[in-house]
Amino acid sequence: MSATINSKIVNQKQAGTFIVLEAGPTHTGIESAKQLAKVAKDSGADGVKYQLLYADRLMADKSVMFTYKYLELDESGNEKFVPIEERLYDILKRRELSKEEWKELKSYCDEIGIVMFTTATYTDEVDFIVDELKVDSIKINSGDVNDLEFIKYCASKGVNIQLDTGNADIWEIEQAVITAEEAGCENIIIHLCPSGYPTKEESIHLRMLETLRLMFPKYGIAFSDHSPGWDMDIAAVALGADMIEKTITLDRFTKSCEHSFSLEPQTAEKFVKSIRNVELALGESRRTIPTDVKNKRKKARRSPYAMKDLKPGETIRREDFEFKRPGFGITSEEFDYFVGKSVSKSIEKGGAISYEHI
Repeated sequence: MSATINSKIVNQKQAGTFIVLEAGPTHTGIESAKQLAKVAKDSGADGVKYQLLYADRLMADKSVMFTYKYLELDESGNEKFVPIEERLYDILKRRELSKEEWKELKSYCDEIGIVMFTTATYTDEVDFIVDELKVDSIKINSGDVNDLEFIKYCASKGVNIQLDTGNADIWEIEQAVITAEEAGCENIIIHLCPSGYPTKEESIHLRMLETLRLMFPKYGIAFSDHSPGWDMDIAAVALGADMIEKTITLDRFTKSCEHSFSLEPQTAEKFVKSIRNVELALGESRRTIPTDVKNKRKKARRSPYAMKDLKPGETIRREDFEFKRPGFGITSEEFDYFVGKSVSKSIEKGGAISYEHI
């Protein structure tokens, strides 16, 4: 069984990596949200993701502080990450869109032909996403991986469920998946999403992708990346990730959370192309050699060539031949069959031996 979104299979081996560009934390309103959807579409990505939330409802304590790093240039013109602390409420507030704007955004994504989905935090938001926006996938925030009632409700909606696991313990991930299954959902994608803005390499643990694959072989396994560049994404694809999620921005130097490690429009297309190239290079697990390669390799291999003239009736001896390139004649294995037999047709010195000579 494989996960599906909008009828597209999310399985690397069957359909290629499902590439999602995340615009939820980096848009500044409906117009930039649409711009980022267009960037995702033009890059060749399969989908664009947002975050449906309302800070006043979500944050009981608006004074909670959050630390992240933004990007700036030093005196020499080199990029550097600068730590900053800001109210989480203010960060989340910037991500809000009204219901009418959400409808406008979904309509725009449909118009340009890119799959759109979003996270949700409350059951009525799930209803809005599925019933009104007609979105085919709900992503559950890593902070809600232990909210089993919410997971159960999302799973009951008959759409794809994406579980963002963040810093969840392995038993919590298993419990979340079982909860979704018990609610009747078997269209599940499980995300490895290391925390950090940006993420430190030592906290990524890409081998967890293999662990998740072993634990949940029926479902899609994804990697949500918060590291600069796309080295980690390429590695994740090589390890078999079915989905890659990477944040995009219109300007990496925006002084706000998640912009610093995001892709800008001019690099998003290169990012997608790099992944497609890696998929192509991964090829098949069994050894396959194209016919043109087989023909070319003969030039590097060797065949037996006569070191003297041989006339009909003479015995073929190994010491009368030397193996040289190109290997257009018989092979070394075949030559063993010739040794000791009589020559039926003359072989000139320097000539290659073939079956017509015996």
